[in-house]
Amino acid sequence: MSGNIPECPPSLKSIQHYLKTASEHDARDPVVAYWCRLHALQVGMKLTNKKTPEETKMLMALMDWLEEEKTTHKDNDAIVNEVAAQAHLENYALKLFLYADKQDREQNYGKNVVKAFYTAGMIYDVLTTFGELTDEAAQNRKYAKWKAAYIHNCLKNGETPVPGPLPTDEEGLDNEGAENNSQPAPMGFSQNPGFNPQTPATPPIVPTSFSSTLPDPNAAMRAASQLPPVPYTPDPNPGGFVPYDPSQQSQASQPPYGDNSTMVAQLSPDQIAKAQKYCKWASSALNYDDIKTAINNLKNALELLQTGRDPA
Repeated sequence: MSGNIPECPPSLKSIQHYLKTASEHDARDPVVAYWCRLHALQVGMKLTNKKTPEETKMLMALMDWLEEEKTTHKDNDAIVNEVAAQAHLENYALKLFLYADKQDREQNYGKNVVKAFYTAGMIYDVLTTFGELTDEAAQNRKYAKWKAAYIHNCLKNGETPVPGPLPTDEEGLDNEGAENNSQPAPMGFSQNPGFNPQTPATPPIVPTSFSSTLPDPNAAMRAASQLPPVPYTPDPNPGGFVPYDPSQQSQASQPPYGDNSTMVAQLSPDQIAKAQKYCKWASSALNYDDIKTAINNLKNALELLQTGRDPA
């Protein structure tokens, strides 16, 4: 069906990046393809008030494709449910980001690392469909776009790229990710090459059949497991839970979570959606034996349901 979408007219050039990313994922990941085209449609609709016949034809074809795809994949939560979709795309982008960062820091330069950084930046753009990006996602988007442009230009000019963030605090990228003499460091990164990004908290199930033009995002998880740990101060109470010690507590102390299980807050639809999101993240973390992350997300969901307060 995507073959029926007309070629993007020059006046809609700014959405070509998302349409190209969608085409590259039609067979690999229908979720990525769907949301890339939806984002392209939303951006395209806002570009001009009065559409030319060429623009209208192309955007209408996009609408038709999205409607048909949503019907075809009506059982796919990551297409019909925005909470599941956001989690899927967040972790897909982060996996690509981690893969590209590891290759960059090991100085394994080539088209794959540029492609991975570039595609991660595009997916972070698409995530704005669901609202404002988190600080971490916004920084990673800026860094990925800058790195893609920087490494590409270095390779084009026969220069050797500098791995990791460059030693400067300047920031500022244009919307296309072009270099503006800036080297923003992503959240969780340091100018010191010994620091490395955290692994994704909630990895989704991702496709394994990728062409040579785009690396397998699952490689990022394997890569992340080989990275040295980020320096930190050990948490004496992992997961936020304090072990019960009768000698340290009085009869009037607060009962454990199990005794408060009947507490229920009056929640808005947005709060319920956030609680569902925490539960989905916990389930995804368990798929990767990440017990601590699963506990944290379930704890956050429980607190939100009981008190109406989002602990994040």
